[in-house]
Parts: sequence; structure tokens; C-alpha cells
Amino acid sequence: MRRSFCLGIFAVAVLGCSSSEGDRSSGKKSDRGKDEPTEVRLDDLRSTIPASWQKETAAPPFRAYQFRLPRAEGDEADALLVVYHGIGGTAKANIERWKTQFKPPDGKTTEEVAKIKELKLVDRPASYLDIEGTFLDSKPGSQDVTPRPGYRMLAVHIEGRDTPYHIKLTGPAKTVEEHKKEFDDWLAGFHVQLY
Repeated sequence: MRRSFCLGIFAVAVLGCSSSEGDRSSGKKSDRGKDEPTEVRLDDLRSTIPASWQKETAAPPFRAYQFRLPRAEGDEADALLVVYHGIGGTAKANIERWKTQFKPPDGKTTEEVAKIKELKLVDRPASYLDIEGTFLDSKPGSQDVTPRPGYRMLAVHIEGRDTPYHIKLTGPAKTVEEHKKEFDDWLAGFHVQLY
């Protein structure tokens, strides 16, 4: 009787352990906080991000926010959206700099693959660059460049109170296209909140 009882306790303990190990090793992230909205703040402007964007830790001093956007079917990488603050320069100078981060496809010029438009976020002037080609990816402070063919970038220069904000969505062209509407809707959703 005592032996049966001990075996029963042992079996329950083993089952309990194997169940929690399975959950841990599955790689599934906790759903806690999944439905909590994340708001991006650019001075007094606010906009809530789409639910599919995964917030990541942004590396200071210039990265204010960073999000990973899920890859489209067939793409090998997610897209990355970064909001920068504290980098100066005019809209024109920054757009020209961003254009140099891309090599156009053979037979095309940078001007043929770069679309620029002016818009306003509430009352703030903004310049919007849409460019495709081979992204010349480099880490801050490094001279190493990794060419990433078939990439696209949506980059926005927004005037801030003291220095501009830069929003850059970069990733495989198909993935960026899949998120373009929600990106544009998110930009259009910025509103003023004074408190």
C-alpha cells in the first residue's frame, strides 16, 4: 500500500515536471500584456501601434522606439521599424543620406527607385521616402556593410520641438509592402495630447 502511494506521488511529480518543461521548450511567448496598446510619443504627438508590431528594447541615445514587424510568407527576415530622435539635419539632407543606403537594381538610377512626398503629421511638416533595391546594411560605428538585395525602406523625417524625429521601416520588399497600409494608417493616426 505504502509502495503504491509513493509510486503515485512520483508519477504525479514526473507528469507535472514534464508538462512545464514542454511549455518552456516550445518557445511560445507569454500572452500577458498582449492586448495592451503601445503608444509612440513624438513630443506632444501620440499614435498607438498596430497589434502585430512587437516592441523591442531600443538602444539609446538615438533610438527612441524599436519594433519588429512579422515577415511575409516566403521572406527570410522580419522588418524592423525604428524611431530615432536627436539626429539633426534638414529633411533634404537626411533623405539624401538615406538614399545612399540603397543600391538601385541594375539598369535603374536611385532617382527612379526613390519616391518622395511631403505630408503633415497633425501640424508638423514631414518628408516621406519610399525606396527599393539592395539595402547596404551596416551596424552603428562599424565599417562592415552587408548587402541585402530585394529590400525596401519607408523613411519619414518629422520636425520636432528641438530636433527632428526619424521613422524608418526597413525589410524585405514583400514584408514592407504587407505592412505599408498599417504603417501609413499609424502615421495618419498621430494626434495631439497635451497632458
